[in-house]
Amino acid sequence: MVVVGSPAYLASRGTPQTPHELQQHCCINMRLPTAGGLYHWEFERNGKPLRVRVEGQLTLNLLSERIDAAAAGLGLACVPEDMVQAALAAGTLVQVLNDWCPTFVGYYLYYPSRKQHPPAFVRLIEALRHQE
Repeated sequence: MVVVGSPAYLASRGTPQTPHELQQHCCINMRLPTAGGLYHWEFERNGKPLRVRVEGQLTLNLLSERIDAAAAGLGLACVPEDMVQAALAAGTLVQVLNDWCPTFVGYYLYYPSRKQHPPAFVRLIEALRHQE
């Protein structure tokens, strides 16, 4: 997860240097029905986790809407890095708080170690192994 904003937003509001400075920014929230409320943005520094509840007038559940709102200059958004790489490269979004955003090591697939798996499951495992 990374925190991004548009160049225009950052020019007018400044660039936060720590997660605590997000309290002075418009942040684009996300509601997590499974967690019973708004997503607390997750950070990490020197191996110590930090969760920050951010304020903002926008709460959007769809990832594409949060990215579009950030690109439109409506605030900062916390989104998966791989979903904004093209916008970061194009300069329509700028990443902030780089040193505070932990690296996601990836997904893991746990499954029984039976000798015989259905053919479709075997193909799925092979496809996922070749994604590295």
